[in-house]
Amino acid sequence: MSLTDRTKPTDVALNTDLYELTMAQGFWESGLVDTQACFNVFFRENPFGGGYAVACGTGQIADLVENFTFDDEAITYLASLQAPGGGDMFKQGFLDYLSDFRMDVDIWAVPEGDVVFPREPLVRVEGSAIACQLLETALLNLVNFQTLVATKTARVVQAAEGHMVSDFGLRRAQGPDGGLAVARASYVGGAASTSNCLAGRIYGIPVFGTHAHSWVMAFPSEIEAFRAFAKSSPKNCVLLVDTYDVRRGLANAIKVAKEMEAAGERLAAVRIDSGDLAKLSKLARGMFDDAGLPYVKISVSNDLDEYTIQSLFAQGAPIDSFGVGTKLATCDPQPSLGGVYKLSATRAAGAVEWSPVIKLSEMAYKRTIPGVQHVLRFRDEAGCPAGDMIVDDSVAVGGTTTIVDVLDPETTYDVSGHDSSELLRQMVEGGRGTEAGRPSLEASKQRCRDALMHLDPAVRRFLNPQIYPVGMEEGLAKLRVDLAREERLHSGRRQEA
Repeated sequence: MSLTDRTKPTDVALNTDLYELTMAQGFWESGLVDTQACFNVFFRENPFGGGYAVACGTGQIADLVENFTFDDEAITYLASLQAPGGGDMFKQGFLDYLSDFRMDVDIWAVPEGDVVFPREPLVRVEGSAIACQLLETALLNLVNFQTLVATKTARVVQAAEGHMVSDFGLRRAQGPDGGLAVARASYVGGAASTSNCLAGRIYGIPVFGTHAHSWVMAFPSEIEAFRAFAKSSPKNCVLLVDTYDVRRGLANAIKVAKEMEAAGERLAAVRIDSGDLAKLSKLARGMFDDAGLPYVKISVSNDLDEYTIQSLFAQGAPIDSFGVGTKLATCDPQPSLGGVYKLSATRAAGAVEWSPVIKLSEMAYKRTIPGVQHVLRFRDEAGCPAGDMIVDDSVAVGGTTTIVDVLDPETTYDVSGHDSSELLRQMVEGGRGTEAGRPSLEASKQRCRDALMHLDPAVRRFLNPQIYPVGMEEGLAKLRVDLAREERLHSGRRQEA
């Protein structure tokens, strides 16, 4: 298969871990085809040691679900798989079932661009146990990485203090698909543009780029390279001035800028990609101002992240824009979000009521929250988030304003006096995307901007951020304790038997 034939939309069904399919076959063979399940996606810790995350990827869930089918090629491939102990891995009856399979699920999720916090549902999936299980890997793959990238970008944009940030990370991203995900999620997170032309075509993201060091090196002299580029791209002329010597490069850029003025054009900016960026940007600003060229902007790149940018401004660097590549595309220093997908309730075929379930684990912090969960976000009079309450309507006490911490039941938060609203929105109904499930990228970007603007600066700060209150409604907290106690008791009896 060539690179251009790498994937097609319906390949999402095989974009999964093998054990999802073996479990689905087990459900099918055990007569549990109509058993209903409720799963939740959540993460346990904020990324980058920060105080929040930015939900991203949820705006693509509808497309994922609608394309989730097993075509003839997929069935043929699965039929070819052999079990380690010998024989076919999948039974023909199950493969026939998959041939007619449609992802008939209901999904609620946090709208793309909103801020989210540990332990609360980012996505809730309801449907047949088989459908929910088959969706796990593809859904986590979609949401985990984009949420991580959007969060990283939001931090970089915060450090840039209103100056333009561009995604330059394609060449260091984890493959072609990773590069597209980075471009999309970074735009939601606040980046102004991307260098990725394919992302520009697919998602409508503004693209940006000028020339590399190789352009300068290809000409007999730097000044000739600059003149040639100014002639070729007079409306998009940003000159890279550090190929040989920055001071000399700036002097040559000034000459070309004067020549462009004489021709009725303007040099847009220069870019510095190495060295002491604070010192060199000050040098550049001084030289251009002295030459009567105050309009020429200064752009920098070279392994930037939020901390480097913050340091540059602390040193008074007169920088106008940032090209952020490797550390954005790879989400340095945290390469994964760690989002998980856990079963929280089941329902027998034809039943109305859900039965909550809990995973205890050997490690207390991995204990799950039971029930069909949704999230109430409480806001103060200014519209700023004050706390999130995880609720299961079957056990919720109306009007409660006490939030019980997930890890420490002795810790509670009082959100009385604040109005609340439901955080999750229905993205998929009966296997089809809803209007809320198809937000424009611009709407997601604006939502992120608004959400961060209203978030407490103490929660947004990089160093030792304030912990945002998230926890369970009191009735749900009690249910969790009771289920854990009951499960331990039953487990002990089973072991004795």
